[in-house]
Amino acid sequence: MVQKWVGKHWVTGETIEVQVKDGRISSITKATEEAENWIAPGLIDVQVNGIGGFDINSHDSTVETIQNVVRVLQEGGVTRFCPTVVTGTKERILHCVKTIAKACEIDPVVNHAVIGIHVEGPFISTEDGPRGAHNRDWVRDPDWDEFLEWQEAAGGRIRKVTLAPEKPGAIPFIENLAKVGVVAAIGHSNSTEEDIQKAVNAGATMSTHLGNGAHPYIKRHPNYIWAQLAEDQLWAGLIPDGHHLPYSTLKVMVRAKGKKAILTSDAVNLAGLPPGRYHTHINDDVVLEEDGFLHLASTPDILAGSATPLHVGIEKVLKNELFSLEEVINMASLHPAELFGLTDDGVGTLEVGSPADFILFNWGKEKDFTILQTISMGS
Repeated sequence: MVQKWVGKHWVTGETIEVQVKDGRISSITKATEEAENWIAPGLIDVQVNGIGGFDINSHDSTVETIQNVVRVLQEGGVTRFCPTVVTGTKERILHCVKTIAKACEIDPVVNHAVIGIHVEGPFISTEDGPRGAHNRDWVRDPDWDEFLEWQEAAGGRIRKVTLAPEKPGAIPFIENLAKVGVVAAIGHSNSTEEDIQKAVNAGATMSTHLGNGAHPYIKRHPNYIWAQLAEDQLWAGLIPDGHHLPYSTLKVMVRAKGKKAILTSDAVNLAGLPPGRYHTHINDDVVLEEDGFLHLASTPDILAGSATPLHVGIEKVLKNELFSLEEVINMASLHPAELFGLTDDGVGTLEVGSPADFILFNWGKEKDFTILQTISMGS
């Protein structure tokens, strides 16, 4: 059965008809009818801790938790993502990666949506500021045997690990990640420029939420933000919620990173929930402000992840006229697909033969960026 959707191409503005057969795009032609809505590749979010009240990092997360995360993400236009498991006890990390793996095994929708698991920590800085909202009690030094336990529990699904390259044993750990094809990302780090260069030479290819997981005040230069920004081999995950990075900073970082800039939400389970004070099992009390700013109750200048879904961050960036629609969509679809080597299969693109993962949305001077429909696996 052939299905079709019509919309304005997110780059050219030309109204096109996209036909889908057997989960793949079978044809793209100029439409005979005009459309008000736009069409673009599905969004890809490389850092999702939870959303809509569903917590990937909970001690009691279940297959249903992961299924609900996928459902809520798709409502916001995200067709592929990296479930992110953060610093915790060995037992909790193993539980979380096992749960994600089980969800992938029994649910083809989840299996399609999950690019791979991202483990953020626990091999990060213990220092206040760079550690961010991660619980210091669970921070530890890189341990390859522990990673192998995670990977076994995950059924080989771990695709990215964030760590601090200044930690003892971090450089050989990064070398090992590179050998097995896992993205080694620098984050929550108090690195020197020399540390960062060693990490890149060892095989690190990304900066996790560049500009965050950092001291509130640092020496103007040199510092670990400039060093990562200047390193051409590093992709950069950037959070566009307006709280993690001022828009002027985001604009400059994107200009520096170019085709290696990736927009990501870093959404936590509180994303989409009402403002208020919440207690979490990871970092005790946090406060979600009316404007979406989420921070530790005890330390207002330390963020506790993001409460802004990716499509809302995209809307904020567009409304502030930082980048074109084409640039924003590419940073949230094509670029993350390229990071993980998925473009050979057409992921992150809207082309004949590519997977039928795309979004229909409204956008314009008088309209919000609104997801009308998310097509995943052709339906």
